Amino acid sequence: MNHETQTSPFKHMLSKVPEVTFYFWVIKIACTTVGETAADYLNFNLHFGLTNTTLLMSVLLIVALIVQFKTRKYIPWVYWLAVVLISVVGTLITDNLTDNLGVALQLTTAVFSIALAMTFATWYASEKTLSIHSIFTIKREAFYWLSILFTFALGTAAGDLIAEQFEVGYLNSGFLFGGLILLVVVLRKAFKMNTVLSFWIAYILTRPLGASIGDYLSQPHKYGGLGLGATWTSVIFLVTILGLVIYLTLTREDVVKLKNAH
Repeated sequence: MNHETQTSPFKHMLSKVPEVTFYFWVIKIACTTVGETAADYLNFNLHFGLTNTTLLMSVLLIVALIVQFKTRKYIPWVYWLAVVLISVVGTLITDNLTDNLGVALQLTTAVFSIALAMTFATWYASEKTLSIHSIFTIKREAFYWLSILFTFALGTAAGDLIAEQFEVGYLNSGFLFGGLILLVVVLRKAFKMNTVLSFWIAYILTRPLGASIGDYLSQPHKYGGLGLGATWTSVIFLVTILGLVIYLTLTREDVVKLKNAH
């Protein structure tokens, strides 16, 4: 009885977090792209306006997170729906600060960097680990989702700062952030960079990478994009996410094995 009591919460929460596989990164980047383009689609194409779009997506995110927290195991569509929505909301938080309140991108980048660092510091001080394979309590899962929210807000601010304000351009920004992610991979593989550190650095960098891809595909030619528009760009990446989530639901290739928990 004691053994069952100790291990069941561990297994319960582990199964709610996907394994970090190739599919994980593909869906993550696709989610970040959708976060950028879907926010623009609702705001501009459907004329919801920034405030109404933010309120709508925030309510949907809260509902999705409630479902995610209540599930007893990792369910791909629930988890990735929450990631898509938190990507959109993270984008909208930064957009509200810059567009509605006139906060400079340099300041928003700094503020969200500090907020993320403080979240990680508090998480580590409380739990002595930042590994996603150690998330087997509600408290750790809350830290996890709060960290993800700040990574999206930070990525949006940093991506816009470099691509637009520093005039690097969307395509060049994509190459820049893609190169930084490749550097993390090299440091991890060749120089044994800490696994948890390399994961979170790559996770943060995928946000501006996905945003750069989304902006490059959707923005008009005169702004340095391909001109596909927010609608088609969102559809392309949503279909990609849906297809991969269905595949993972059927194959269960991203279900965390107990041996990976440490």
